[in-house]
Amino acid sequence: MDEITIREAQRLVDQWIKTYGVRYFSELTNMAVLTEEVGELARVIARTYGEQSFKPGERANLGDELADVLWVLLCIANQTGTDLTEELRRNMAKKTERDRNRHVNNKKLTDND
Repeated sequence: MDEITIREAQRLVDQWIKTYGVRYFSELTNMAVLTEEVGELARVIARTYGEQSFKPGERANLGDELADVLWVLLCIANQTGTDLTEELRRNMAKKTERDRNRHVNNKKLTDND
C-alpha cells in the first residue's frame, strides 16, 4: 500500500465503516473504545520498555496497538466533522509559537549528566 495522508486515512476509515461497519458507534462509545485501545497500547509499552514481562501467549504488537488507537481517533474525527489535517497544522503552529524555546532551554533535556 502506498503512503496515506491523514485526509486519505479519514476517507478510508469512513469508506470502511460505510461498507463493513454498518455505522459509526456513538461518540461516547468511541471515546470508551479509544480509552480501551490506549490501555492495550500501555500494556504493550509497559511490557516492552518497562519492568513488566509478557504473560504466556502475549506478544509485542506495538504497531497493531498504535494503529488501533489511530483508527478510533480517525472515527471520532470523521463523526464529529473534524479535519485532522487542518487541525494538526493549527496545532503544530500553536506548539511552535508557544514552545519555540521552551524545550531547547530545558536543562532537564539538554544536560547529559
